[in-house]
Amino acid sequence: MRQVPMLPIVVPVAAAAMAFLLWRLARRGRLTAPRAAVAVALCVYAAGIVANTVFPIFLDAPRHHSAWKVYVTPFTDYEVNDAVTNIVVFVPVGILVHLLMARPPWWRVIVVSAAISAAIELTQLLTGNLLGGGHLADVNDLIFNVAGAAIGLGALGLLVRVPGAAPLVDRFRWTPDA
Repeated sequence: MRQVPMLPIVVPVAAAAMAFLLWRLARRGRLTAPRAAVAVALCVYAAGIVANTVFPIFLDAPRHHSAWKVYVTPFTDYEVNDAVTNIVVFVPVGILVHLLMARPPWWRVIVVSAAISAAIELTQLLTGNLLGGGHLADVNDLIFNVAGAAIGLGALGLLVRVPGAAPLVDRFRWTPDA
């Protein structure tokens, strides 16, 4: 089957996003090497997520004649390795969201993480049914993605309790102290 090429789309978009983020940090007088590292990590991570959740998109996929397929019953026909993968993949989200926001409360990080996961699932629903995408929307993915983000946030919370680690983590934060 012929596919939409992933790299010619994902790489330039990620590069443009990184240039924008670095420009924005510089414009606000907040560009430092640690913050630039967060921008690079964010763009590489986002490109990987898009590459693995939106693509493949098949150019000659057979048209769906049935109703749109969405898995909405939690924990039904869901494999442990899928759950673990979704948790592990979303651990960085909990960390990155917290570093990008002005010391948000835990629930705000979780809400943003859930919104990111919901956007991924909605994109999979649309590409799967309108563009020949190769993924299905699944509420289980959303649940375990959010669990992964919560674990990442918890790990960051534990890290900043280590003596001397909090000032180091603060160097990576994008916003001034709240």
